[in-house]
Amino acid sequence: MPAETTETPTAPPVTAFMLVKTMPEWLAMTPKERVNAFATQVIPAIKARTTGVRSRFYDTEFYSTRVTDVWVWEADDHGAYQLLIDVLRETPFWDRYFEVVDLLVGTENGYARTYGVDPVATITT
Repeated sequence: MPAETTETPTAPPVTAFMLVKTMPEWLAMTPKERVNAFATQVIPAIKARTTGVRSRFYDTEFYSTRVTDVWVWEADDHGAYQLLIDVLRETPFWDRYFEVVDLLVGTENGYARTYGVDPVATITT
């Protein structure tokens, strides 16, 4: 009797909600200096050492005193996400410009993949 083969599922994308609080060094800069610092010190490191990562940014300081901003990072897989964090820690982003208050990392609709059910969501892709 031949052995059964199963397909190895591809790893789902990883989404990380990075809750941060701005640091005094960041706040001391003008908005133009902030954009320049991010464009010259953070983005080039990410582009040079990672692939398969994307980000979005949300201001929250007008609703929260503990967290001023939320960065949403999407990575193609856990390896890409881990490399992203390693890279960020080597830039002024981590602990100079922002205090990383919390990281909430997950995969979208992971339970649905695990149990073979449709996602319970108002928006599905």
